[in-house]
Amino acid sequence: MAIRVLKPITPGTRFYSVSAFNEITTDKAHKALTEPLKKSGGRNNTGKITSRHRGGGHKRRYRIIDFKRDKHDIKAEVKTIEYDPNRNARIALVEYTDGDIRYIIAPDKMKVGQIIEAGPDVEFKDGNALPLSRIPVGLFIHNIELKPGKGAQIARSAGTASQLVSNDGKYAQVKMPSGEIRMILNTCYATLGTVSNSEYENILWGKAGRLRWKGIRPQTRGMAMNPVDHPMGGGEGASKSGGGRQHPRSPWGKYAKGQKTRKKRNASDKFIVRSRKSK
Repeated sequence: MAIRVLKPITPGTRFYSVSAFNEITTDKAHKALTEPLKKSGGRNNTGKITSRHRGGGHKRRYRIIDFKRDKHDIKAEVKTIEYDPNRNARIALVEYTDGDIRYIIAPDKMKVGQIIEAGPDVEFKDGNALPLSRIPVGLFIHNIELKPGKGAQIARSAGTASQLVSNDGKYAQVKMPSGEIRMILNTCYATLGTVSNSEYENILWGKAGRLRWKGIRPQTRGMAMNPVDHPMGGGEGASKSGGGRQHPRSPWGKYAKGQKTRKKRNASDKFIVRSRKSK
């Protein structure tokens, strides 16, 4: 999972790096586990843009990932480690002893031929999935459920992992990648280990075109606009909001920095032991 730096033979490759893809074992996806992926262009069901700067991008097929790991006490062999265009982590194709084939998020250092398993009494090794109540305190985990049987929702991106802090009574305390400590029902499943492709955060995109391939469109700075187009537009030279040193604001006039974005009374507050903001 190394990073390869290109020789700067063009301006676009001067600050350009790519993943070496050393761990990838095939470039062909298992077709039965893929489906078409429709692009929204950032628009909702009425055609209105609700998420700006999205559009274009390379055509993709979605890989159906098994986030539930609900085949318990059945061993599975890792057949391939693959690139997934829809996420920054690697995925692994596993075949169970009963013939079922599924994709899972590949943990770090997973190899072809490795045997993995899910269930309450499986071995403590990377790639195995267990309920939080059966995992020893201190181990790193990923693909964590928030509701039993719903499927993994936490720690799924490249290089991330949570840590089991304590396990007492009905709830386990888990330290999130953000630093937040949160209580989760100890019947929820989690996978041991860290998510693969930890070097992803060190990739230099190098040119605007690579972000267009990802479906990310350009953003125009508010300061570069006219006053009629943005609250921070106008002024002679590089001024903030017509010459005054104003706080950054969104196109709709809301302050863009320092405002609390979390609701004051959130139903999940009772599960948060320590906020990610606390030191």
